[in-house]
Amino acid sequence: MKLSFIDWTIMLIYFVFVLGVGWALRRYMKTSKDFFLSGRSLPAWITGLAFISANLGAQEVIGMGASGAKYGIMTSHFYWIGAIPAMAFVGIFMMPFYYGSRARSVPEYLKLRFDEKTRGLNAISFAIMTIFSSGISMYAMGLLMGTLLGWDFTFSVLVSAAIVLVYILLGGLTSAIYNEVLQFFLIVFGFAPLVFLGLKDAGGWSGLQTRLAGVATANGFGSGAWSESWHYLGSPSSNPMGVEWFGMVMGLGFVLSFGYWPKMFFPFLVILPGMIAIALTYHSGTSGFALPQKPDGTFNYDLAIPMMLTHYFPTGILGVGLTALIASFMSGMAGNVTAFNTVWTYDIYQSYIKRKASDQHYLWMGRMATIFGIGVSVAAAYVASRFNNIMDMLQLVFAFVNAPLFATFLLGMFWKRATGHGAFVGLLSGTIAAAIHHGVTLPHGAVVGIKGGWFAVTHIYPSEMAQNFWTAIFAWTACFLVTIAVSLSTRARPDRELVGLVYSLTELPKDERLEWYKRPVVLGSIVLGVALVLNIIFW
Repeated sequence: MKLSFIDWTIMLIYFVFVLGVGWALRRYMKTSKDFFLSGRSLPAWITGLAFISANLGAQEVIGMGASGAKYGIMTSHFYWIGAIPAMAFVGIFMMPFYYGSRARSVPEYLKLRFDEKTRGLNAISFAIMTIFSSGISMYAMGLLMGTLLGWDFTFSVLVSAAIVLVYILLGGLTSAIYNEVLQFFLIVFGFAPLVFLGLKDAGGWSGLQTRLAGVATANGFGSGAWSESWHYLGSPSSNPMGVEWFGMVMGLGFVLSFGYWPKMFFPFLVILPGMIAIALTYHSGTSGFALPQKPDGTFNYDLAIPMMLTHYFPTGILGVGLTALIASFMSGMAGNVTAFNTVWTYDIYQSYIKRKASDQHYLWMGRMATIFGIGVSVAAAYVASRFNNIMDMLQLVFAFVNAPLFATFLLGMFWKRATGHGAFVGLLSGTIAAAIHHGVTLPHGAVVGIKGGWFAVTHIYPSEMAQNFWTAIFAWTACFLVTIAVSLSTRARPDRELVGLVYSLTELPKDERLEWYKRPVVLGSIVLGVALVLNIIFW
């Protein structure tokens, strides 16, 4: 693939802008608060767009596109039964609780509600999760550069790591946030034409459905397995994701749902291109598009969106699309590395290793943590290369970290009898349960190692995603039950110490005086209603 001078110029302007933002903000990074927390001074609209953009990083754009190709429209469940119900719950129950609570973050809540050891364990697991997540972004970046520019994978990963390192060291969290705002606009305007051009080549929605029916029957499924989201969830063998309705609802819709933050209509932006890619690979359109294969003979689903960009976009527009992809990778890496250096410096180093050092020392440690985090992320990128869909790996990481944490958080928030010892042992047990389940199971066609089976292979799942959902279910269940058992055998704290930490003991803000369109229950109900309609339409 040869890029034109215009395409190179657009990408060069982006890199100059990113490094320029970091350089411009360098003089404001005088304290650890400035570096880690942006001095708590960014405008609300900037942080809001950055929040949405952070969920349109490499994992969303490449991972959801790859999942659309590999699993079809069932990928939409990550939004419509995963993220949206979770966010409605957050808006109706958790946000009012948050305003009346004494805690202002998850680590702070774990410390106040339970104890220091529970907070510390969560900090360690969260730090590990950010490293793997950053590595996934680096892998996607290396894959893109190697495919489109002919660069060596290692060289591509090192170049992207160096750029992220420089602008984080210069501008800290602030530079990462401003880059995410730029990325939001690049992705929306850079990818929207892709759906139109791909659908046109596939013959519109009806033509796409016909081609997807061919994909499904060629893989031994019913004709609607790639285009109907619920109809084929009767048994694991009936759909490409290899999961039945209980595994989907419990594993994704409940246990893993709080790891997602929704964009209700973004499936049409990031999942639909993947579905178009696999449909045209099996039944080529007029343009001759086809997905490449990995050395093991499976399709490289991660290249669905990058290959479509290079195939359909003309000069200039291609530069915008590629810059949008690069921006998503860079912000994904930057956001996770920034989270890692914050957690390491504040929640681990300052709390357990060096408690009363100077602010300048913690600023220095944060920068050293950034260098270390990026170095380890490079190693994680090679782990990600073992998967043909980065979303499979990301869900595996979430199953180890987010699933047990959700059980701990639920019990702490709604059951005042939960104790610190129960939470700590439960959280640890959930992680161990995830490791055991992963160690005795394996996805179909996988070899023993990173994808599981390193204890013994006692069960084969139809897909990596099915294995991930059930790993999360086992982790959540183990944490939930062990926390209850240990809490009942240890002393509970008196109610007066739990005011502002347990839902039933916290005074919640009243919303009777608010206009109806500002009330969380009304807004949550509307969002759930729209999600229900979308599920019915694509049943």
